[in-house]
Amino acid sequence: MAAGSIPRIEESKKKARIEIIPLIDVIFFLLATFVLFTLSLAKIQSLPVNLPVAGQPDTKQNNDDLVTLQVSDQGTCYWNKELINVSEIGPRLQNLKTQIAKPRVLIAGDDKARFGVTILALDEVRKAGIEQVSVETRVRGTGR
Repeated sequence: MAAGSIPRIEESKKKARIEIIPLIDVIFFLLATFVLFTLSLAKIQSLPVNLPVAGQPDTKQNNDDLVTLQVSDQGTCYWNKELINVSEIGPRLQNLKTQIAKPRVLIAGDDKARFGVTILALDEVRKAGIEQVSVETRVRGTGR
């Protein structure tokens, strides 16, 4: 062919290529945009909570109005270290309520005490109308 001839069609066509690097950049941009948009939609809402603050124990308080009611693993109870029957809890609490204006009850248990008798003791305290009730969380020996 001569110098001024038309080039072949095969030589003038270029192969089409898909460049992957710019595609990855666009995908990361879209992902980052989606994450930021999603985080801006999630509003964290909370309620203010006033937690109790531990105070200093009142050493002047009279312990005559405090009754320790301990539940043992065998279903027996101790009223200030005195062994009593479970059926005596209610009448003793009623008697305590009539004698003392604001009685306090501490319910404790030994290391193998069952919940059933403890709940029964709590129910009896509630029935007697005693408002100051504490539940001891440490373990003590039976009858101590």
